[in-house]
Amino acid sequence: MRITNNMILHNTSSNINGNKINVNNLNNQMTSQKKIQRPSEDPVIAVRALRLRSTLSEIDQYYENNIPDAESWLEITATALKNMNSILTDIRNQCVYGASDQLTADDRKTILSQLEKLRDQVYSEGNADYAGRTVFTGYRTNQKLTFMEDDKTTSYNITQSLSYQDIEEHRYYSDEVTLPTTAAEVTGNTISDPKQAIFDRVRLSYGEIDSLTDKDGNVLDGGAGDATATPPVPASNKGTLGYSYTDANGVVQDDGELDVTVYDTLEDWAAASANADNKYNIPDGEAVFIKETGDLILSSGASSTLRSGKATFDMDYTKTGFDKGEVRPEYYFNCTNVTDPSNPVEYIKYENGKEIYQDIEYVVSGNQTLTVNTQASAVFDSSIGRDVDAMIEAIRFAQEANNKVEEIEKMQGMQEYASDDCQAALEEWRAAAKKEADYANDNVQKLYNSYIGNFDKYLEKVNLATTDLGSREKSLALTKNRVSNQQTTVETLKSTNEDRELSDIIIDYTSAYTAYEASLQAAAKVNQNTLLNFI
Repeated sequence: MRITNNMILHNTSSNINGNKINVNNLNNQMTSQKKIQRPSEDPVIAVRALRLRSTLSEIDQYYENNIPDAESWLEITATALKNMNSILTDIRNQCVYGASDQLTADDRKTILSQLEKLRDQVYSEGNADYAGRTVFTGYRTNQKLTFMEDDKTTSYNITQSLSYQDIEEHRYYSDEVTLPTTAAEVTGNTISDPKQAIFDRVRLSYGEIDSLTDKDGNVLDGGAGDATATPPVPASNKGTLGYSYTDANGVVQDDGELDVTVYDTLEDWAAASANADNKYNIPDGEAVFIKETGDLILSSGASSTLRSGKATFDMDYTKTGFDKGEVRPEYYFNCTNVTDPSNPVEYIKYENGKEIYQDIEYVVSGNQTLTVNTQASAVFDSSIGRDVDAMIEAIRFAQEANNKVEEIEKMQGMQEYASDDCQAALEEWRAAAKKEADYANDNVQKLYNSYIGNFDKYLEKVNLATTDLGSREKSLALTKNRVSNQQTTVETLKSTNEDRELSDIIIDYTSAYTAYEASLQAAAKVNQNTLLNFI
């Protein structure tokens, strides 16, 4: 085969260019430390790089954003649960303290002071928020658990589910002593005879109720009606509540009926009582409902029937106006906000008797989610505030009753009441006040003793929520560790696929550049001889 100069020059030029391309590629690798600059250089590396980068981006989102966000949410919740545990423990300690039968005036004052302070904190932890999102209010993270200010206009229709297990014993008092202020009043005024009535009751989560709706849809607002009016105004304080119960054969029946009479206040009930001595009274087998206190008070027959039948029932009522610190009903009950009658807002908490959970889930790893929120109803029982209010009311009643005894004893030693008639009358006044004080002291002891069990249950709910939260924190910690390892592994694979060690590049570059220089030198020698050299 004949080799011409042009062929040599062409091959030499092609080889020089190839070496130059190799040097250029290695120079690019040296400056970027990447194996390729364009997918066309190595499609396999390019496809693998895209896959690894996509996986790494996803892992980075979990590790650097989702997991820290979930951790912060759980930390805020854990702090709130810890504080709530402390508050409930302090209230329970006051229950133990108040259950003593040796309380002094200073003891009652201390208990009252502590309870008033703790009452303001009962639901405050339920308003804990993370980055502006309330952590206990389900999907409504832009709303607080409680009313932040006194609200006299907001109105709700509320359906509260209750059962025989909610029945508790309670004491009601009437004919409290009103202290005389002059000698004439001491001898001339009628001395009250304090009375105590003990009934079983079912207490709603709210007091100051507007009206109760019976099973037939009748609105019972406590109105007595007026038969003499034209046309007559029917009474709107009597109706029938329906309930379900278990019969002797163990079959659930839903045809139970309980006659109920609605009164605005306890005083109205006492005034309407059939007893001539103005003592509270309920026809056997029936109940009364007090709008002021939110108490469904049961006769002994009604209580026995509900207990023996393991009854369950719904109470539908309307309430307008809420105090600062009261929980919003939509987080606990099926209810409708009817503040604007033309635009009612319905909230569903239970469906077919089962609670609807509004779980906020974070994606913390591939195909793995974690529920970060805790429902308010699982921690902040709606009865806590009512229990504390009852304890405060009982201790105040005891304070006032014992103060009456002390005031009368002081009056017995004053000159203006020194007459025999005044002294004899004051002794009767003191006996009546002492009877009231004995009732009040006994009520404090028994109420506080029974509420120890209540707060044990509330603490149990908090502890269960804390345990559940701890398990989720543990799960998140394990996930975080696994995702961290995945991140490291994928970053290593990505680096192996795309990157080159600088030392390897330098060696290859030096070799390529040497080859490039050699090709230049060879070309220079080839070009030195032409046909003219042989003429």
